[in-house]
Amino acid sequence: MSLRLRLVEPTDSARLLAWRNSPEVAAYMYNDHAISQAEHDRWFAAAMVAEDRRYWIIQADDEPVGLANLIRIDPEARRCEWAYYLGEASTRGKGLGARIEYLVLRYVFETRRLNKLWCEVLLENEAVWKMHQSFGFVREALLREHVCKHGRFHDVVGLGMLHSEWQAAKPAIEARLRAKGFEPEMLPAAP
Repeated sequence: MSLRLRLVEPTDSARLLAWRNSPEVAAYMYNDHAISQAEHDRWFAAAMVAEDRRYWIIQADDEPVGLANLIRIDPEARRCEWAYYLGEASTRGKGLGARIEYLVLRYVFETRRLNKLWCEVLLENEAVWKMHQSFGFVREALLREHVCKHGRFHDVVGLGMLHSEWQAAKPAIEARLRAKGFEPEMLPAAP
């Protein structure tokens, strides 16, 4: 399965709203309400022009399957935050998450030359925060009762990776991708 990230375009708006409201994606988002068209339109318009954000459509075999993004890109502090989701259920469990993570790490640390990448993951989403740790992310925080969803508080794990940690982890990550049949050299860094 080929994989690439392409910048979000205006024609992606309806698809993104459907993904964001799907139960499989919404379960791991911070909000717990159905996102209205008006709310989505405001978010989308801001996302398309914000200089401290970058949004990509994840494409597998040239079909849109999810979203990856950077937010709070701070060139002075040389850090940003990131997240991604697979909106198409048929693509989950096929190793795309690891390949997406690799592309974003290369972009952040090699293209943008940032020093730190941060992410937050609901504690119950153990598979995702453990995958981040397998790439070299370090658990830096446990944000207790940080998010309220459906009237229940949830803890959040905060994870960070530094440029030096990426450099140390990259050879093992690439070896692991090769062992799974993916050639890292064939994966273009995010645009």
